[in-house]
Amino acid sequence: MTVLRIATRSSLQARTQAEYVGGLIEASSPGTTVEYVYVDTQGDLNATTPLHQMGGQGIFVKEVQRAVLDNRADIAVHSAKDLPSQQADGLLIAAIGERRTANDALVGCSLKDLAHGATVATGSVRRRAQLTRLRPDLQFIDLRGNIQTRLTKIPDGGAIVMAIAAMEILGITDRIAEVLPLDVAVPMVGQGSVAVECRVDDAATAEILAGIDHAPSRRAVEAERAFLAELGAGCSLPVAAHLSSDGVFRAFMAADDISNTVQLEGEIGDSDDHIVVGIAMAVECRSRLQDKA
Repeated sequence: MTVLRIATRSSLQARTQAEYVGGLIEASSPGTTVEYVYVDTQGDLNATTPLHQMGGQGIFVKEVQRAVLDNRADIAVHSAKDLPSQQADGLLIAAIGERRTANDALVGCSLKDLAHGATVATGSVRRRAQLTRLRPDLQFIDLRGNIQTRLTKIPDGGAIVMAIAAMEILGITDRIAEVLPLDVAVPMVGQGSVAVECRVDDAATAEILAGIDHAPSRRAVEAERAFLAELGAGCSLPVAAHLSSDGVFRAFMAADDISNTVQLEGEIGDSDDHIVVGIAMAVECRSRLQDKA
């Protein structure tokens, strides 16, 4: 009997996500059972500071990765959107789970029902930039906390912005007021997918995880992560990228003060190098945003 220890954050969403991965592992690898190791991350422990002020990427994953590197766990389960573009030393992404709905959604009021000057709560500068393009009259306030906490903070007559995938995991999609189309709100890189990491020298675990890897979702997330990686680990600009199942690659970038934005769209064929396309879209976005400055 093989026992795999799964490291995950302790929030309800993260636990449910990890348990889903654990179920896939046990179903695809007879003789393998899983245990769970719960970890609190920097992002969990500080639920008040705006995310863009907390040091960028990795605030929800580093401690979970450390549990694997320290051999307190065998694999780490993350929301793929939380992973930095640079792979952590000593770890590899051994599986990408089948993507859930990648779109963002409004909870509270829909766009058409938001009065002039209504308030939208979101902790994401990207989401603020995208909604401002459509509705420059909207006012924004910060939003932090787990999903249950956020759902209690819907402004009067306003809305909050949520990732639909997170709501699907928790079975609360009935709270959605409006699904934001991909060409209106390009999702964060990796949004809707789960990334599963193991140690680079753990071939046995990597082989087990290969059995739950979803190839189309991996291809999409790899293209999006190539876009992010080209911009560099130090990039603090609001950015987004998404490769849809029909081969449409959408990319978004905004200035720090969201005064200027760029959104591009292209197609990736089955025989195209998805990594090259992701990189090229990043180069083009950056160039066009610089031209607007």
